[in-house]
Amino acid sequence: MNAIARIGGRRRDRVQVDKVTLAHGSGGKAMKDLIDDVFVSAFDNPILAPLDDHASIDLAELAAQGDRLAFTTDGFVVDPLFFPGGDIGKLAVCGTVNDLAVGGATPLYLSCAAIIEEGCPVELLRRVARSMADAAREAGVRIVTGDTKIVPHGLCDKLYLTTSGVGVIQAGLSLDARSVEPGDVVLVNGPFGDHGATILAARGDLALDAPIASDCAPLNGLIAAMLAANRGIRFMRDATRGGVATVLNEIADSSSVEIVIDESALPVREETKGFCELLGLDPLYLANEGKLVVVAPAGSADALLAAMRSHPLGAEACAIGRVGGFREPRVMMRTSLGGMRIVDMLIGDQLPRIC
Repeated sequence: MNAIARIGGRRRDRVQVDKVTLAHGSGGKAMKDLIDDVFVSAFDNPILAPLDDHASIDLAELAAQGDRLAFTTDGFVVDPLFFPGGDIGKLAVCGTVNDLAVGGATPLYLSCAAIIEEGCPVELLRRVARSMADAAREAGVRIVTGDTKIVPHGLCDKLYLTTSGVGVIQAGLSLDARSVEPGDVVLVNGPFGDHGATILAARGDLALDAPIASDCAPLNGLIAAMLAANRGIRFMRDATRGGVATVLNEIADSSSVEIVIDESALPVREETKGFCELLGLDPLYLANEGKLVVVAPAGSADALLAAMRSHPLGAEACAIGRVGGFREPRVMMRTSLGGMRIVDMLIGDQLPRIC
């Protein structure tokens, strides 16, 4: 028989098999057991507890924190599911929290939809759900609704997650890439490229033992400290797929400006730099999950840097460049040899050099 627990007056059962079967997606008792065991036990909170087909949220609670609603969604298909510094669960929570936070929103509520492959170990799901719960607690958000689907073996790679998030933006706060102006300073909150390098190394295809860990982290605490110290920030974006170079190109395109960065100022860990040099990769284009690019007026950049450095996730923050005049939108890099080169938008995936 299934082990039974009662939380909040409702009986919650536990899965007794080792692997997920198609019956766990049938809508019957096996599905209830899986949801109770894996997700409800990890995410438990008063809004989730009724297990309705939706989460009911008090509008007065939202209105008390701001005058605009922020909403985002993202899908996660990372391989491998577990890697140094994180896993797909932590990644899903942090990625959605960060997408809200860089827009100036206070993240509050998340949903989670899981696409699970038949045969996936139940303990793997428990580990992922616990990781999501830990990341949500760290970020100060609640996972309040969700869904599970089971697909036949071979139709997905163990586990895919989709998370959506809701947050509130404070009155008077507006962050827009189109507001960037010549003379503004470009900042990052620390060394970049670690996440992309970690995932490549963790796949094991390259037979490399790289001492690198993902930077996966919720940035809303850091961003709250930044906004409390300086409301003059023009724009922020987390540098995920496509890396810092892609974000810079998006800013340049939105504001029709030239951005010039300094190669000698770019913060890249020696381990990541060595890994990239070995494979012919450019860390500017590698994904990050705990790094943001910030544009601020020159007059407030020093104060903003001080605020960033006062937070653990911004301790190594630095300025990497400036916004030039209104001209052809582009990103240029002043190299360590004194020359200039274009930092273009990435086309396709980076590949190791073969010559």
